[in-house]
Amino acid sequence: MATINDVARLAGVSISTVSYTLSGNRSIAESTRNRVVSAIQELGYRPNAGARMLAGTRTRIFALTAPVRPDTQPGVLMSFVLAVATAARKIDYDVLLLTADEASTGLERVTSSRLADGIIALDVSLDDERMPLLRALNIPATVIGVPADTDGLVCVDLDFEGAAHLAVGRLADLGHRSIGLLGMSRLTYDWGANYPLRFRDGFFGAAANRGIETAFVMPDSDMDSIRRGIDELFSTVPAMTALIMHAGESVQVTVLEMLAARGISIPGRLSVISACAVFDTSEFSPPLDEIPLSAEDSGVRAVELTIRQITGDRTPHVDLLPPRYVERGSTGPAPIREP
Repeated sequence: MATINDVARLAGVSISTVSYTLSGNRSIAESTRNRVVSAIQELGYRPNAGARMLAGTRTRIFALTAPVRPDTQPGVLMSFVLAVATAARKIDYDVLLLTADEASTGLERVTSSRLADGIIALDVSLDDERMPLLRALNIPATVIGVPADTDGLVCVDLDFEGAAHLAVGRLADLGHRSIGLLGMSRLTYDWGANYPLRFRDGFFGAAANRGIETAFVMPDSDMDSIRRGIDELFSTVPAMTALIMHAGESVQVTVLEMLAARGISIPGRLSVISACAVFDTSEFSPPLDEIPLSAEDSGVRAVELTIRQITGDRTPHVDLLPPRYVERGSTGPAPIREP
């Protein structure tokens, strides 16, 4: 790997001249600057992060804070990590991943060492300990998610409330008046994950507006818990003709298998929608209508918003990405029940 000494030698200048050319801290003759730039390009030289920090320039690194919790779904988390990393690389940025539970300590360490130009926060709770710290650190930061208090923050996320209204509206327009919601594990709601709570509240609000009877369960990922969840839905709302699933991939697949074993046809007996999932439901049996959660869209937008802050616009705001509906034939008119 080329060093600053190699660049200076090839350009015929001193090491300090190369440093001044990179930092822009001193005026350099155009001819000299051109020789330095040509040497850098020929050697493929990239100044290390420490040198850039000392020179007061950008490190071209984002710190991505994504705490791993007991209920974290690794596949979902990594889809967002990969989306951010891919979007960052397209603008020649690297990503430093902070996964320790002591999230605040990691953020303080990265900020105090000036290792990152900006911060992107994943997997936020409604009352997230990182949010006050992000406000206090005075560094460009974007939150993927919407905490309870967004004051002073730049946030981006899917409009989960809008997604719930879209799902309920689709079913209500088809004549369904009893709809169940199969959600995530109770632990996810208890620790205050923002997105399932926003979807749940949006579901109940939309159902109330349309005069729809509802039931809600929070099964764990094991088969016994899922079976009990299905039983609870049908016992709470015996006339249930539609189901919205906002849960992990394995849970949704298991639900479909259990419904099939009970002879419940989709969509003849029960219309089903998969809501806000990062996985593809087109290969499910049967394929499910879905309202997708695009990690790529969120990652790209988070990087764009962070760069906007780095270049001067730090106006706090919440950017909600509109949900879209993908039809695959798992919903239909509510079945007519005999009196």
